[in-house]
Amino acid sequence: MARDAGAITEVAFRPALSAPIGMDVVDFAELRARGRRRGIDLSSPQRPAFHHLIHVHPGSPPLDHTVDFTRHVVPPGGWLWVRPGQVHQFAAGPEGPWEVADGLIVIWRPGFVPDDPPDATAPVVPDGARARPVDLAREHLVAEYADVGAMPLEAHNKALRALLSVLLLRLTHAAPPAAVAATGRNGPFERYRAAVERDFTRTHRVADYAAALGYSTRTLTRATLAATGSTAKAYLDARIVLEAKRLLVHTDLGAADVARHLGFADPGDFGKFFRRHDGRTPLRFRAEARGTA
Repeated sequence: MARDAGAITEVAFRPALSAPIGMDVVDFAELRARGRRRGIDLSSPQRPAFHHLIHVHPGSPPLDHTVDFTRHVVPPGGWLWVRPGQVHQFAAGPEGPWEVADGLIVIWRPGFVPDDPPDATAPVVPDGARARPVDLAREHLVAEYADVGAMPLEAHNKALRALLSVLLLRLTHAAPPAAVAATGRNGPFERYRAAVERDFTRTHRVADYAAALGYSTRTLTRATLAATGSTAKAYLDARIVLEAKRLLVHTDLGAADVARHLGFADPGDFGKFFRRHDGRTPLRFRAEARGTA
């Protein structure tokens, strides 16, 4: 895949040598040092294959962070969850927010905890009565992580899984109600979301997903509306557009190659699809996003 200076860095899970299998807890200063040691420019776009749960300590300057073309400012006391496959980027510059912010990041492989609460697309800042339980969950997790060797490794990992699950649930319920999707882990939307993530480059028809999952298209649409406010078709199209934008901005693939990667047999159909959703041609979007228009 051709790349330019703004290409996505695919990042594998490489914890500290002392880290339990599948999870790591690292403060910002140590992560900056790891990036330098491993030759990773953390201010360049990255697409890690693992979860990042970013926390900015109270009293720290806010952290400027971009996830899939959306800029977030994580305030002191705030949390931001970056999921596997998302493209994220720390603010650049020697005196930039990433270089001066203080906080920690919890990193774990997919599957380390049994399930993921619904997506929160914006920073979560626990307040009032919800803040202290989140702080306690974080403190307990960090203390257990640091206490490696006090128990057999299997028991230590089991404790970490349980404590991370508690922290994630606390954060889910500290988020604004509108940010929490009312859906179960094995409900229609959760299954549809997983299927879309797996197959969106193969099929662009909601009917195909419904047939594979054993639901009617109407059931998937109702479930997706309840969880996201969008129809099942709009959710699927948005996922395709997002991947198209990632490839257009962070690689040098031509529009026809992007179309083929996304499962469009005819590049012209991809161009019409992209313009219908974004209002620009793929190459016009690329030029404007890169500042070369």
